[in-house]
Amino acid sequence: MSGIGKLMKQAARVQRQMEEVQAQLAARTVEATSGGGAVKVVAKCDGTVASIKIDPQAINPGDAQLLEDLILTAANNALSQAKEISTAEMGKVTSGLNLPGMM
Repeated sequence: MSGIGKLMKQAARVQRQMEEVQAQLAARTVEATSGGGAVKVVAKCDGTVASIKIDPQAINPGDAQLLEDLILTAANNALSQAKEISTAEMGKVTSGLNLPGMM
């Protein structure tokens, strides 16, 4: 029974740590640009986009497709960076969790 109790305490500790890390990740941001800085996207490490800035000179009504592509590229790069950070931080919390039968 002590093994199960120990495992439950360990799981509760990991859950608390994960909640703390998630709160920290929600406040942490990354930035990505495209088009030589014409488009800048700031994403939070919780997987949301915080802001998008577009250089007014990049706005050409005749070439909306290019601007759309620049925004998409910057957003995907920012979200990718955010996911890498989130995965690394959450991995730090769960790395010490020893679940029998899992490895």
